[in-house]
Amino acid sequence: MKFILGTKEEMTQIFDNEGIVHPVTILNAGPVVVTQIRNEEADGYEAVQIGFGEKKEKNINKPEKGHLKDLGNFRYLREFEIDGDMKVGDKMDASIFEEGEEVIISSISKGKGFQGVVKRHNFAGGPRSHGQKHSERKPGSIGSTGPQRVFKGTRMAGRMGTDRITVKNLKIVQIDKDNNKIYIKGAVPGRRGTLVEIVSVK
Repeated sequence: MKFILGTKEEMTQIFDNEGIVHPVTILNAGPVVVTQIRNEEADGYEAVQIGFGEKKEKNINKPEKGHLKDLGNFRYLREFEIDGDMKVGDKMDASIFEEGEEVIISSISKGKGFQGVVKRHNFAGGPRSHGQKHSERKPGSIGSTGPQRVFKGTRMAGRMGTDRITVKNLKIVQIDKDNNKIYIKGAVPGRRGTLVEIVSVK
């Protein structure tokens, strides 16, 4: 299994050799550095931890500095299931993937703030006539009077967005190995600068 971390840049469109246009999302992928190897004996599972991005040294606490040693001042640390031999200090960039390969992408979607039920849950709202004065976008009844409480999971107004979204089987259209950029066909969740986890389809 191949994996890498990156950030979302922007959307654009590119033309293939046949002149067909493809909407793509540009991801700035890597380089990443292996910071720790998890094993069954010490940790109870096998995985590899990688670091990506940079942040100021003053913002890294002492335990994290001791953990990273001289590998770098990473902004993000993530773990993936290990597949193959890796060691601490190994580096990976966008060149580990190939054009035409399918990947699984996970990231945090855009935050939309506090929203009502019409936008958040696609409620229809109340009728626009027959004496309804101020209930066009209201939720209406939220339950019977018997229990006299609101059940968990009732769809109501609240904060919308900032959810972890995973999109499967996205195709890599193009790879710019010199600049570590991957062009993914279609849309990728999140705003510009959002951390993106890219994993190859097994």
